[in-house]
Amino acid sequence: MTQPENTSALKGIKVIDASRVLGGPYAGQILADHGADVIKVEPPAGDETRLWGPPFQDDAASYFLGLNRNKRGIAIDFSKTAGRELLLSLLEDADIFLENFKIGTLEKWGIGQDEIAERFPKLIHCRVSGFGADGPYGKLPGYDAALQATTGIMSVNGDVGGRELRVGLPVVDMVTGLNATIGVLLALNERARSGKGQFVEATLYDCGFSLLHPHLPNFYLNGKVPGRSGNAHPNISPYDTYQTATRPLFLAVGNNRQFTKLCDMLDCPDLPKDPLFESNAQRVINRDALKELLEQALSNFECAGIADKLINNGVPCGAVRNVQEVVEDPHTIHREMVVDVDGHRGTGSPIKLSRTPVSYRRRPPQFAEHTDEIMQELGKDAEDFSEVLPQKK
Repeated sequence: MTQPENTSALKGIKVIDASRVLGGPYAGQILADHGADVIKVEPPAGDETRLWGPPFQDDAASYFLGLNRNKRGIAIDFSKTAGRELLLSLLEDADIFLENFKIGTLEKWGIGQDEIAERFPKLIHCRVSGFGADGPYGKLPGYDAALQATTGIMSVNGDVGGRELRVGLPVVDMVTGLNATIGVLLALNERARSGKGQFVEATLYDCGFSLLHPHLPNFYLNGKVPGRSGNAHPNISPYDTYQTATRPLFLAVGNNRQFTKLCDMLDCPDLPKDPLFESNAQRVINRDALKELLEQALSNFECAGIADKLINNGVPCGAVRNVQEVVEDPHTIHREMVVDVDGHRGTGSPIKLSRTPVSYRRRPPQFAEHTDEIMQELGKDAEDFSEVLPQKK
């Protein structure tokens, strides 16, 4: 396969991605999709997400495949001195070092944050961790679901009166990856002025906590501990799922104009004039009564038809759909959100740049796939490091 041309924004930037699981690799893939040369460095046993299946393709789980596109792969045993020497060689001409080692591990090896900063003054060292290096929870390990619980996300997710629920996707890990990427790009921008690298930190705890909007601002103002509200919004109404004649419809009505338009189109034009519903504040207070009336009106409509009519007339809404329906939607295809690279199907980048667009150049690497290529670039013979270079599986 001829590799597509790299014309993306980060062409020329080199990233050593020694992170595993989700947050770090997700950040690495964003950088890779936008042109950076990202070398994925795995431990001898491989990134554990290679085993997080089924489904599998070429002995790698879909979980791994979804986070490691556009990267080259090598595996190094850092527990040995020769392996750590190779890491330092990789960092010699790197711009970014992305890692999520257990805090204290690099220090134990003699290549901690301070040593790296002194040896590579232009390097941007980005660490993803559960809680950071200090504080009451410092150095503790973290996984997405546990952090959803610890940061309060589960406490506001679920039906009224029901059990706390994990959000059905790794939202803490993913937003940590996004914030790590933002931090790296901020540091790159600053380096262009100062010529100096810096340490960038993104923790699951901080990022999970930061997601609690509007629950935190509400709590700061009224002191009330928020609870679960199902699909309803604590500050806006109607903002919830509503049953139609066929399937649920989500209405996201944020102002009086949209509410009036909604009621006109549902043949209940008098609702906005009712003192119980004349303002958003009143609609929030009387949300249960409003939901009952709206569902009575919606029972006369098929979901897809009324959803199309409403959104095309300025009322934000959406039919509740499954993953297959979204993947097959013509708009998903038009937005290039499903992409195929050398037999691998993946999710496209949501970041669209007009002049330096994303480029999909490589499928996710097989284990240690590019060892010889990378070692040759370092000017080293792979055979001389056979004890720390696990071979392709």
